[in-house]
Amino acid sequence: LFFLQESMHAYAANVYTTVVEELMKGKQRKFIAVEQEFFRLWWDVVATDTQKQQVHQLLQEGRLEFVIGGQVMHDEAVTLIDDQILQLTEGHGFLYETFGFRPQFSWHVDPFGASATTPTLFALSGFNAHLISRIDYDLKADMQKNKKLQFVWQGSPSLSEREEIFTHVMDQYSYCTPSHLPFSNRSGFYWNGFATFPDPPKDGVYPNMSLPVTDSNLHQYAQTMVANIKERAAWFRTSDVLWPWGCDKQFFNASVQYPNMDLLLDYINEHSGEFGVTVQYATVGDYFQAVYNRNLTWEIRNSQDFLPYSTEPFQAWTGFYTSRSTLKGIARRASSLLYAGESFFTQYVRKHPEGSICKCKALKQLQSLRWAVSEVQHHDGITGTESPKVKDMYMNNLMYGVFNVKKLMASIIFDMNNAKKNGEIYSSVYPKDSGISDVDQYVVVYNPLAWNITTFVTISVSNLAMSVYDELGHPVPAQVQSSAESPSTYDLYILVTISGLSYRKYTVKPVDGNQPAFIGRSIKYKRRDITRAGRQGRQLFPVVNSCYQILFDQNTNLMHSITQRETNQTVELTQEFLEYHVNGDTMKGPISDNYLFGTNASAVPVSKAVGLEVVSGALMTEIRQYFYSNVTSQDYIYAVYTRIYTVPEGYDGKLLCHRIEQEYSVGPLELNREAVLRTRTNLNTRQLLYTDNNGYQMQKRPFKAYVNNTVARNYYPMVQTAYIEDDTTRLMLLAERAHGVSSQGNGQVEVMLHRRLWNNLEWNLNNNLTLNDSSVVRPVIWLILGTKAVTNILYRNSGLALEHRPVVLFGALSGGKPKLPGHLQQNSVHDSPVTVPPNLHLQTLSIPGWRYSSNHAEQVRSIHMGKQKQDDADFSRVLLRIRHLYEVGEDPVLSKPVMVDLKSLLNGLGSVTAVEERSLTGTWDVNTLKRWKWNTAQYPSKGFFNSTKTSEDFIVTVHPKEIRTFFVYFQSK
Repeated sequence: LFFLQESMHAYAANVYTTVVEELMKGKQRKFIAVEQEFFRLWWDVVATDTQKQQVHQLLQEGRLEFVIGGQVMHDEAVTLIDDQILQLTEGHGFLYETFGFRPQFSWHVDPFGASATTPTLFALSGFNAHLISRIDYDLKADMQKNKKLQFVWQGSPSLSEREEIFTHVMDQYSYCTPSHLPFSNRSGFYWNGFATFPDPPKDGVYPNMSLPVTDSNLHQYAQTMVANIKERAAWFRTSDVLWPWGCDKQFFNASVQYPNMDLLLDYINEHSGEFGVTVQYATVGDYFQAVYNRNLTWEIRNSQDFLPYSTEPFQAWTGFYTSRSTLKGIARRASSLLYAGESFFTQYVRKHPEGSICKCKALKQLQSLRWAVSEVQHHDGITGTESPKVKDMYMNNLMYGVFNVKKLMASIIFDMNNAKKNGEIYSSVYPKDSGISDVDQYVVVYNPLAWNITTFVTISVSNLAMSVYDELGHPVPAQVQSSAESPSTYDLYILVTISGLSYRKYTVKPVDGNQPAFIGRSIKYKRRDITRAGRQGRQLFPVVNSCYQILFDQNTNLMHSITQRETNQTVELTQEFLEYHVNGDTMKGPISDNYLFGTNASAVPVSKAVGLEVVSGALMTEIRQYFYSNVTSQDYIYAVYTRIYTVPEGYDGKLLCHRIEQEYSVGPLELNREAVLRTRTNLNTRQLLYTDNNGYQMQKRPFKAYVNNTVARNYYPMVQTAYIEDDTTRLMLLAERAHGVSSQGNGQVEVMLHRRLWNNLEWNLNNNLTLNDSSVVRPVIWLILGTKAVTNILYRNSGLALEHRPVVLFGALSGGKPKLPGHLQQNSVHDSPVTVPPNLHLQTLSIPGWRYSSNHAEQVRSIHMGKQKQDDADFSRVLLRIRHLYEVGEDPVLSKPVMVDLKSLLNGLGSVTAVEERSLTGTWDVNTLKRWKWNTAQYPSKGFFNSTKTSEDFIVTVHPKEIRTFFVYFQSK
């Protein structure tokens, strides 16, 4: 479940060193390995040449098998599909480059609940079967009883049988060997005992080592094992039983494991007549091959996921949807910066082959962030279920990678502008997140999306009187106002319009007489006691833009209603903060911790008084609400900053106008409090909620009543999107980090924003898992209100616009006023934008740098010859992914397939000479990928999936929900 960094290194090194040694001692022995981050650390730092040769041999013999093969076993509830693809691609690239090996099976045994995105992800990666374990205890018991733990899962409603995958759910014993032995008080079948790292015992005697197998206990061991095998066999349809041998932190001393296992297996096989069982070492692939060969017909599961996950009536694992919100936010910002950095660097390499930046160093800078974003997707990473020490490791690695990529982007801009020699001298481009001082400075803004965007970027300035100019010296609409954060600075909002994958440069300077930025004027309202506000004499005041009219109630300073102006439909809507008070004492009942959310009472309103300030200007109105525990409190405990935008004539402000942007300030909380923002409306939603799986597809969440723990078991993860609706109107929430979300009443949606907990569960104390998180968190949520038709058109693009906000870099001008040339200074990154239609998303544009050959026979041959490692990184291969954002039938226009001419799409990067269509992680040519087709009642014949799609003329048709992956090669300059 969790790892401490130094113990991880010592432990993982021991596993691989001893397992490889033991596998070489017996041809019958086998082993599976999952997470590449740990394996690569061993491979790069510890493994000897002999051990490396042995690994190659074991892989060829099929006795060592890599399953999943990503950097980590990623969480399924709170991760974004982009980051899942990244971490899989990272691990697969290493395995293919180093061994020519391509994983074909999954082993997703430990994530807390299972998403319906995962079967699609693994099918697209070329997997033949998928394996999960942690699903609701009551559902698992039912499936077990009815032999329904295996099925063909069609995770995506739009891709259905094309990307289905056979799925195996582990039984109640999950992924560990049973620990109880009737004849011994020690742990069962774990002869190496419990891992104690980084300080292993000097005498090699670890805690709780199982009794060694001897003549006197061999029969008892065999009886115990056979009894368990037979118990499990009754729950499955075939006579093949998967018996996992191991658990968390096992096999660190394989030299005591394997000899005992050998004795036991040999004994059972010698007495198979008596026991009725034969046993053999196997990999996951061996097991699935055996089941596939039985040629049975399997039931189909549709696109329903297995979330949330409960282990018993009072243990709902729904707390981790929000735990360590700061880490969740930084992981997503880092992912978004990496996305921008990849396309920025790719364009630089293609358009400036003579540029002065060292490509190998640049690739290392990108790799540091790829590695950090990949590792934090671990099911004890972004979930917030690690100790503070491990959380700090993730944070440090993310911050280091972010710094590297910002530095790279700044040096690319510097290099390209200096290469122009056009009368402007740049003294620096610096990647710090700093504001603007009094000298003339410029702001470079890069749009990482392949659509034209119109949005605001915010920078902090020290002066109210500012002007902003574009590259031609024309004034740019902007608004400046006092900052809510610190009274001595100001926020400058600049309206930017930038085409796809392009950047623009803006000069910001103190006003020189003409065209100053608009100024936002502030009005402060009296703090209101909301407990006393009667209904009589309600005074409402409006805040308006061209899409919405928001009414606030002056008696309470709370939001009252929102009118959607195009349809003139009004929805009563009010928001308040509440806290669940939870128990931390195991003697007093169920607890909340990093994983679990457990409450035995309703949430309690936190504030009795609300203060209000409205800052309004020509481009934007910001409503600042401050929530106090009572009318006389000095400090507020919560704040909401709500912004709506007015877009001037001549700008495409559709997305900008339709979003109500909210930023929250929450914390520090008191201990054992879980903070939620509850939004109540008069929509008749029948308590039905919709939330997304991993930013990829939506799930329907009807409210379910349980005997126990109903509140917590109706919490779901919101990775990017959640909404409630009635017959005509939908209220959409879009997030920039994951949260727990629930509908605890008709017309309501509540988002858990922060948690601070302490508990005395011994396991949690031993592992420092008490979540005493005293931070202040600042999440952002965008609201969109409208008809279903309108929100359908807006929400996919808006969600991505929030995820991939423009990257802002600062620079200083030296040598006085810049002499602006008369013609538009062609920034070479924006003379040829890359744009796709609004229902497609350019999922990836990067230079991976892999050295492998995309011809499989050639790749295997070069590994065999020991050639592959000498070459430099390959900068000529560009990785391109395109994703269709819509489901079949979701929208009359946007759900249609789209034809894309790759040659003209990438024209700005050079002349495309070749395109190869690949599997999702790049390691298979789709024309040679043949996945197992399992029998279902719908499709009775077993066989293989063939996917031949690539056309010769660079034109591809992308169908709803497809993610298509290509290697693209250009004519060299």
